[in-house]
Amino acid sequence: MGTYKNVITRLDEKLELLESEIEDALIKAEQGIKVTKVALEELRNEIVSCNFESKAKEIHFFKNVKPQVFSKLIYFVKLFNIESKKPRSSNKSQAKYLNSHIDKLQIYFHDNLEFYHYYRRGATLLDEQYFLRGKSDIRLHPETFHFFTDEQFSTSHDSTVATILAYDMLIIHLKKETSKLENTNGMETESPSNQKQSKLFWTNSKTDLIELIYALHSSGAINNGTADIKEMATAYEQIFNIDLGNFYHTFIELRSRKSNNTKFLDLLKDVLINRMKDSDG
Repeated sequence: MGTYKNVITRLDEKLELLESEIEDALIKAEQGIKVTKVALEELRNEIVSCNFESKAKEIHFFKNVKPQVFSKLIYFVKLFNIESKKPRSSNKSQAKYLNSHIDKLQIYFHDNLEFYHYYRRGATLLDEQYFLRGKSDIRLHPETFHFFTDEQFSTSHDSTVATILAYDMLIIHLKKETSKLENTNGMETESPSNQKQSKLFWTNSKTDLIELIYALHSSGAINNGTADIKEMATAYEQIFNIDLGNFYHTFIELRSRKSNNTKFLDLLKDVLINRMKDSDG
């Protein structure tokens, strides 16, 4: 057990390439479906062929690991369906169409509000019921992705977590697309992030900020490690009034540095230690 980390790393690398190399949303979604289905099948083969060492490890896998991959499959399937039926008429009608889908996605959160709050606040009390296999009760949660589940590779709520993550990503994506359409149309956007612009500006290099974002993402400090890297990058762009461009490619360049590929993080540690020493004095 544990090689699933390699599966996720390979998937992330493939999706990063898709993000940077393919503009067309339909083609990107179609390719995304293919690579995530392969990764999910690889995960399944590994899990059904060996036993978890403990209940805690099984819970961790079905609460945090599987949903990372399954959420991307749900995201790309929904994105493909939305994009393939999008009207090719005016920007106004396209924006209306996308907003109607945002509303539909948000209904899911209302319909699953109790579990949504349980998951978002990082609760653990019911984890054995939700994230151990063999605990399913169709009467308690009838609207799950049963067409893609089986007893050896499913728990009662791992697909619900995956759907929450996927719909979060979709809503962010659709809001961005709607904002572009409305701006092109000369309409005012009502996004909360645009109502009050941050007065903070990132004055180091973009590479430094991307290094920091990836470190935070890897640490699991945001949303218990389930936050989407794209969502985090967008948030930092808004906070620090900066366009990070193709941050996936920048990260690939960071990884390929011959020496000291965590230069900015090392600097942060040094300056904080020095500040603490100065405070002591």
